[in-house]
Amino acid sequence: MKAPPDLIRRLHESLPASTQNHLAQAIRKIVAAKERGGRVVVVTGSGPNIHEGVTTQIAELIRKGVVDGVITSSAVIAHEMAGTLDRVKRVEAGAEDLPISTAMLPRGRIFEITVLSAAQRMELEKEVPEGWDLYDRMSGIPGNLVIKAAGNMAWPVGLRTERLAREIAGSASQFGASLEQVAGLGASPWTMIGAGADKNVPVVVSIPQLVGGGAVGIAVADTISTARRARLVADMLAGADVIIESAIALSQEIHDGPFETYTGHGIWAAWDHSPTYSLEGKTLVRIDLDPNLERAWEMERQDAEVQNAVNQGLPKTKRTGIPFRMEMSGFARLEGSIPVTADIGVVWPVLASALEKALSLKLDFVSAPQETEEGRRMREWITQEVVYVNRATMYAEIERRWATRVEAPKVSVTT
Repeated sequence: MKAPPDLIRRLHESLPASTQNHLAQAIRKIVAAKERGGRVVVVTGSGPNIHEGVTTQIAELIRKGVVDGVITSSAVIAHEMAGTLDRVKRVEAGAEDLPISTAMLPRGRIFEITVLSAAQRMELEKEVPEGWDLYDRMSGIPGNLVIKAAGNMAWPVGLRTERLAREIAGSASQFGASLEQVAGLGASPWTMIGAGADKNVPVVVSIPQLVGGGAVGIAVADTISTARRARLVADMLAGADVIIESAIALSQEIHDGPFETYTGHGIWAAWDHSPTYSLEGKTLVRIDLDPNLERAWEMERQDAEVQNAVNQGLPKTKRTGIPFRMEMSGFARLEGSIPVTADIGVVWPVLASALEKALSLKLDFVSAPQETEEGRRMREWITQEVVYVNRATMYAEIERRWATRVEAPKVSVTT
């Protein structure tokens, strides 16, 4: 599934001149890093990256050796465990008098079921034995069919994902592994966790991004300690030549983390002889729709306005006169930062296609903006081809990798 060259050309031409220039700089930095054997790490947020096919694009770049590590959110892990995108049927529970307590339902009193093939249903009936009468009833009544982030609130895949996460946490803890790593052993190779597990590329949830994905986030957080997670993130960033941030908030851990010394708070870790790292000399690319990020970046280039605020201990919002997000500070002050102010759905296919040409790759997937016809076909393709974690495959891989017999429970943990 690849966006055609004429679409890539139109997408590139639709970008403002300054964005085209900054994106070209970013591409040159990535290509130079890879040609000298350097490393590229991507930091992703949740919803937009899922819906625009960006996480699938990153998975392909992991598979082709371009991306060497990913920092993401527990919500992304939950969606990838469930298959990234899926088709659900949504029914207003009250209007159809379904046997569901409306008090437990979200706004609109909507209940959702995942549209399953016969084979998928047969497989999932073994893991989620209850609730199929309701599923059959909902399948036969009117409702809306939509493609949305997989799992989440749709029965049975959403419930199955949360139960499976709690189940995985027990196995992962035995081996000192993260939930993300173990879940990836049974995940689709078109997910970041699946590609990461296959290529031995780390995919790690950052500490600020632990909240999300329901019970998945709790299980992710409980599987390894906060200290261990902070070190995994630090090690990944320390080894990176280029860091790409894609539609992400709460990236203080990168620009203001406990082990980073150039823009962050790592001074006391270094004082106490803990391993630290520095963002100095690294390229930090941020793809973001917020024009204030680029404004803060430009102000810093003109008169070091952000650094002056830091030096004087003044609030950066009042000093700069713009709404100031925490992650703007380290980004704006880092000499190697490059703002790419544009929609990630447009930037990533242009970026991937440029890297394919410059690095002589053969990509099997290039994303497209979801509002285009090509993007709609892409979302259908993801819905069909990217499936939820295969539990049996995961346990077989656990046994192979750790040479320990681990029996999969007969059914998932129930509440």
